[in-house]
Amino acid sequence: MQKKKKTGTLKGFRTFLQEEEGMGTVEIILIIVVLIGLVIIFKTQLRSLVNTVFEKITQDSNTVMS
Repeated sequence: MQKKKKTGTLKGFRTFLQEEEGMGTVEIILIIVVLIGLVIIFKTQLRSLVNTVFEKITQDSNTVMS
């Protein structure tokens, strides 16, 4: 890694942000954690919704088969 001469605080901060390589992995992990948390919080509502959708699919498929 080549040392760069800082010409200003803002430019040095921009350089630091551009050199950061591990941020993508951390962001993906945080997004996954938030999604899992939402699923846990709304588990009963999601089950109800999925059951309703599958019941509707089953009813509609029975009318098509008749």
